[in-house]
Amino acid sequence: MSHEEYMRMAVGLALNGIGHVSPNPMVGAVIVRDGVVIGKGWHQKYGEPHAERNAFADCESKGINCAGADMYVTLEPCCHHGKQPPCTDAVIEHGIKRVFIGSADPNPLVAGKGVKILREHGIEVIEDVLREECDSINDIFFHYITTGLPFVTMKYAMTMDGKIACHTGESKWVTGEESRQDVQYQRLRHSAIMAGVGTVLADDPMLTCRIEGGRDPIRIICDSNLRTPLESNIVRTADRVPTIIATVCTDEEKFRPYRDRGCTILTAAEKNGRLDLNDLMQKLGAMKIDSILLEGGAELNWSALEYGIADRVRAYIAPKIFGGAGAKSPVGGAGADSPDLCYKLVTADIKHFGEDIMIESRVRYVHRDS
Repeated sequence: MSHEEYMRMAVGLALNGIGHVSPNPMVGAVIVRDGVVIGKGWHQKYGEPHAERNAFADCESKGINCAGADMYVTLEPCCHHGKQPPCTDAVIEHGIKRVFIGSADPNPLVAGKGVKILREHGIEVIEDVLREECDSINDIFFHYITTGLPFVTMKYAMTMDGKIACHTGESKWVTGEESRQDVQYQRLRHSAIMAGVGTVLADDPMLTCRIEGGRDPIRIICDSNLRTPLESNIVRTADRVPTIIATVCTDEEKFRPYRDRGCTILTAAEKNGRLDLNDLMQKLGAMKIDSILLEGGAELNWSALEYGIADRVRAYIAPKIFGGAGAKSPVGGAGADSPDLCYKLVTADIKHFGEDIMIESRVRYVHRDS
């Protein structure tokens, strides 16, 4: 096998950590000697051993001494004490001869220091092996560790004529079962899911992850004036699924019935009579919420773009036409004044889910990007 093939194996291992390691990165590690894989590991859960130590434990469980072997790891080994000791120490102690690294770690506590320490101990380090693939699995971590803000993915399903519902408001279902299953996967991948109170009033959703063995994202409801019904599914299940209601309301008496049912009330700054989404992102980031799947309505989607908080757009497009001049589209608000003032997207991925097409793009903000 080639170096790239071993690294691709490590990427596959890393993905086993989806939904369980945030706000840490997903990392996989493979130990190879004489062309034979002798140990494998991945970061399985936040606060628990990292991929490198799990790979060493795999070797030890089989009675294998891995001295002189090569290690392939998707992210630069850490070199600082956090919830776990430095992985560089483990690599050195186990006598690894060469380390192949996929991604550089932008964490200021690491950022090249891990590579430097390994080289100072006589270990050969080969960087940037399959870097693009390794980077792609940790775009959330890279964003969060460098900005302290959640990585926000705007998700919506629409027809080929750009409708998210019929003119009657009926929207079940725009896309097929395979697309809807992928949405559950995205809910697992993100730490939180966000919707507006309008969505709660219109659809009374659960906003949970329906993948067996998965975990529910933290639910965040943007509700400037605290209109979420106490009998809604969101409030009724707040004792079982972590739920945050973000508001500009400051009336403690209004908070009481929500808190009694298990909701967390988060007061954010007000701007033009509504939630200041930039202030809200700062507060959520401080709560270690590293990523948000935005499943809001057209107005919240437009606000996310206006405030510059949307990092990625994930659009599922069904081969259908609903028509209707009054039928809703994915993004509302005032809209761009001219084509030159639109929000531009850079397409990163296109996939097929049954008959549907999914297009994933990064948002390019002119005021932030050159």
